[in-house]
Amino acid sequence: MNIRTQDLYDFEHSIAGDYLKQFEYPWQALSGIKALIVELGNKLDKSEYDQISENVWVHKSATVFPSAYIGGPCIIGPETEVRHCAFIRGSAIIGRHCVIGNSVELKNVIIFDDCQVPHYNYVGDSILGYHAHMGAGSITSNIKADKKNIVIHADQDIETGLRKIGAMLGDYADIGCNSVLNPGVVIGRKTNVYPASCVRNVVPENSIYKTGGKIVRKEER
Repeated sequence: MNIRTQDLYDFEHSIAGDYLKQFEYPWQALSGIKALIVELGNKLDKSEYDQISENVWVHKSATVFPSAYIGGPCIIGPETEVRHCAFIRGSAIIGRHCVIGNSVELKNVIIFDDCQVPHYNYVGDSILGYHAHMGAGSITSNIKADKKNIVIHADQDIETGLRKIGAMLGDYADIGCNSVLNPGVVIGRKTNVYPASCVRNVVPENSIYKTGGKIVRKEER
């Protein structure tokens, strides 16, 4: 299964692209997001970005609703909308032309360009690829009930050594409304998840995750 970082993401579509390239698997990047934001933020062009509070940089073309909360460190890219009552807890890189919507909560995330997280979503300890989309009410669950370290179940089990991992969504992944992505889920590029799904483990690229967990390949067009 294609779960390596280079298999999931087009690095040209994130300010964090060069950082991500160094990791074999995307979840290995999670622990360094906070420091990365501070490093990148201090190098941003001041003519393009406003530093609105400590370690929080917002592009001048971005729209942030007055009711949104943005905790640092955080970078919000060009033409992105952060809508009513969004709660960005910190350690968030949000790319170009994204939507962070009503009552969405983000924590320790990299969100690629043109990504939409528009309605009542929780996304934590996760990486969302280029043009990925979270349907209304869909969430990432980032910690197991037994609080043990997360194992990625792919062709072989991969011990991550991490207690918190949300979801790794490849480019153009589309998650249906009210779905739950369990800890350590990896969704391949251009894969769709049916609404109200409870997703575990790895879903291959160019697939459809259907009701009951059935996975089928998309038809060639």
